[in-house]
Amino acid sequence: MPTNLSPKSETSAIVLPATGAATPAAGEALKSACPFGIYTGSLDFITGASLQVAYVYKKLGGDVIDIELTADNVYAAYEEAVLEYSYILNLHQSKNALSSMLGQATGTFNHNGEIISDTGVTASTDVQLRYPRFELAVSKRIGEGASSIAGFGGTMPQYSASFKPAIDQQDYDLQQVVEDAGSSGTDDAGNAVPFSGKINDRRVVITKVYYRSPRAMWRFYGYYGGIGVVGNMSTYGQFADDATFEIVPTWQNKLQAIMYEDSIVTRTSNYAYEIINNKLRLYPTPSNWDLAELERIWFRFYVEDNVWDGPDYHDGTTGINNMNTLPFENLPFANINSMGKQWIRKYALALCKEMLGQIRGKFSTIPIPGESVTLNHAELLSQAKEEQENLKTKLIEMLKEMEYTELVKSDGERSEAVAKSMAFSPVPIFVG
Repeated sequence: MPTNLSPKSETSAIVLPATGAATPAAGEALKSACPFGIYTGSLDFITGASLQVAYVYKKLGGDVIDIELTADNVYAAYEEAVLEYSYILNLHQSKNALSSMLGQATGTFNHNGEIISDTGVTASTDVQLRYPRFELAVSKRIGEGASSIAGFGGTMPQYSASFKPAIDQQDYDLQQVVEDAGSSGTDDAGNAVPFSGKINDRRVVITKVYYRSPRAMWRFYGYYGGIGVVGNMSTYGQFADDATFEIVPTWQNKLQAIMYEDSIVTRTSNYAYEIINNKLRLYPTPSNWDLAELERIWFRFYVEDNVWDGPDYHDGTTGINNMNTLPFENLPFANINSMGKQWIRKYALALCKEMLGQIRGKFSTIPIPGESVTLNHAELLSQAKEEQENLKTKLIEMLKEMEYTELVKSDGERSEAVAKSMAFSPVPIFVG
């Protein structure tokens, strides 16, 4: 008796439809089809994903032979393509913006990479779409650190302290002086100190030691230290300001001020010091300083802090420190232009090819009566991988040429070319 080989169905159970519907009902179905649902709130995204179904259907020959994909597969591929485009663009922009944004406020992100907390940057800010203010942040922070060491600014607090020298005592432990004042909150004269509780056995670095002489002494010695003439030897420098009224350039006064200070240090006072491991030695012994009452010796210092210490982002502890903490969300679908959307279509098509190849690879051959059909899964997978790689490579290469540093170079070359061209142009002669 002959065997009945009539199949239960002559059509595939899974066949990609010719079009995707963009009706509200279909939009709800599309939302459930996208694994992450990041863009499903955008009607433009829903429309684009629905139209992608028809594009994939035509490109893969759905009107000739069945395509074993569902519309949901295409929707998921379209979402992945948009996210991949957003990822590459945000990487590009992070190279442009990171230097200028280091130390600024970051944010907290959910599983989709969207900002969920307000720490100076909100979800409505769209930082990834903005042109950052060029600030040379890295160089600025290096400069701030250097200026802190030099003692004329920076982010490291500079403190001053003092102690009362004792007759016939030449050596003083400044580290101990600071630690005692920091622990008690007051110095040995009972004055409150700004570094209370901030030492905690940390090493202090002394940057300057000085003595404040009585103001009457400064008045007595006058503008030039009281010994000889330090200013202009022939004219203005021979007289004090109280005796003459001459107009002089500002640099003249600045030079005189510098010479005056040098005179006090090197010729008038004859006092000096050396400091080793925060142990101060005064020269000569204070008993020989010829002052009726030794008041206080002052010094400036800073505390060697851990680089991670600090309460806010200005110290670089909680702010932007690398690409990961940049407050970049996924690119809004509405802000992707025509070039970007065409890239998304092509990349989504390549992803659909990959999915189709994976599906057909599960059954490399399908037996039929008296024959078998070999599916083209290997070819589909190869094409899909190559197309994806080419699309990403070309996009990355194009963006690399558009980095801000490259644009500056291009502008410089253009300006140089214009200058060379103008050099050979005849100069017009004005005739009155």
